Amino acid sequence: MRCPYCGCGESKVIDSRPKDGSIKRRRECIECSSRFTTFEIIEKPALMVQKKSGKLEAFDRDKLTRGIYTAVKKRPVTVDQVDGIAGYVEEHFANVQQNVASTREIGELVLSRLRDIDPIAYIRFASVYEDFTDVDSFVAVISELDKKKTERPD
Repeated sequence: MRCPYCGCGESKVIDSRPKDGSIKRRRECIECSSRFTTFEIIEKPALMVQKKSGKLEAFDRDKLTRGIYTAVKKRPVTVDQVDGIAGYVEEHFANVQQNVASTREIGELVLSRLRDIDPIAYIRFASVYEDFTDVDSFVAVISELDKKKTERPD
C-alpha cells in the first residue's frame, strides 16, 4: 500500500475494524508519518451460469431475486428472506469453490429454501423452473410437498 502523500510503499496499521462487508484500516506512513484510511474487501470468484442451451453467462443476483420475487408475490415472505436465498446461492458456490453452476443447480438450491419458507411460493417457482406443461406436474409437486409435511410434523 503506497502512501498517498509521499508514495512510500511501507506503512503500519494503527487501527482495523469491520465496516459494511469490508475492513477499514487506519494506516501511518513509515516515511512521512501521514495517516490515511484504506478499505479491504473480500473478492469472490466470478460465478458463471451454464444455461440449458450450453451458453455461459455471468451470474446476476438481481435476475435471481426478480425470479424469486415473482414466485413470492402476495405471499408472506420478507425481503430479508428473499435476499437470504440469493445470498445462500452465492455463498454455496463460493464455499465449494465452484465457478460454473448450471441453472439446475441454482434452481435446486432456491427450491430447497423456498420449500421451508412458503409452500405456495415453492410451487410457483417450481412450475417455472421445471417448466410444467400439464396439471399432472402440479399434482406431483403438491403430493411431494404433502408427503414431506406428513413425514415431519411441525
